[in-house]
Amino acid sequence: MDEDSSSISRVLSVGPVPDHIAFIMDGNRRYAKKRNLLDGAGHRSGYLALMNMLKYCYELGVKYATIYAFSIDNFRRRPEEVQSTMQLILEKIEDLIKEESMVNQYGVRIYFLGSLKLLSKPVRLAAERAMVATSGNSKSVLSICLAYTSSDEILHAVQECCGEKWDEGSALESKGAGNGLVFLKGNENGKIKPSIVVKDLEKHMYAAVAPDPDIIIRTSGETRLSNFLLWQSANCLLYAPPILWPEIGLWHLIWAVLDFQRNFSYLKEKTKLS
Repeated sequence: MDEDSSSISRVLSVGPVPDHIAFIMDGNRRYAKKRNLLDGAGHRSGYLALMNMLKYCYELGVKYATIYAFSIDNFRRRPEEVQSTMQLILEKIEDLIKEESMVNQYGVRIYFLGSLKLLSKPVRLAAERAMVATSGNSKSVLSICLAYTSSDEILHAVQECCGEKWDEGSALESKGAGNGLVFLKGNENGKIKPSIVVKDLEKHMYAAVAPDPDIIIRTSGETRLSNFLLWQSANCLLYAPPILWPEIGLWHLIWAVLDFQRNFSYLKEKTKLS
């Protein structure tokens, strides 16, 4: 940040600073079309905007950032467009883990969230390398949602929970203690209650590596979440500036944080009640 930006950051940090900001980076293709740029140029401009936004977040003291990089639904786009986007993602993953990168400068640990088996082998292996390479970083966290939708995340969590409970029940059955009740158990009053509870699901969510977001920022003025962090976003602010993602800047982040600070007491009360 420059001197003016650092001053603004100090002023903002007097109030409550959000722990977690998530971004839906909408408008890269429209940005390229609007400026008559070549295919892919919008996404490259969007990457530069992302790096700036992450720096602003980490310097402000936001520990967790999550980005919606590629939805499962995006695989339905033209094959050449998907291939071009995947090539860019592969290139930028490699950039992220270079020694001089922003990730290492700010001590950022990277997680990739989603159904990674849907990715091509080179992209999947690069994602795995990035997670291993940054596993020792502990100052901040960047979660990159890749081959992700919230509905897939919830389905995955349910499947993992059922598998876990089935294994527990099978272990009890083998000892003669299961009574055939794999998904049910008794409480202190001897009543039967489900053995899968909300906390079981939440620990199996892809996004369990971070607390629920305080703010979701979606550019292009859209107020849809587009199947992003639906489970985690019940008590967060949605900020939707009417600009395309590559046009986002520091002032948009400042406005979102100020709105969070203005509504902080209300949001915390809602969180307690939920």
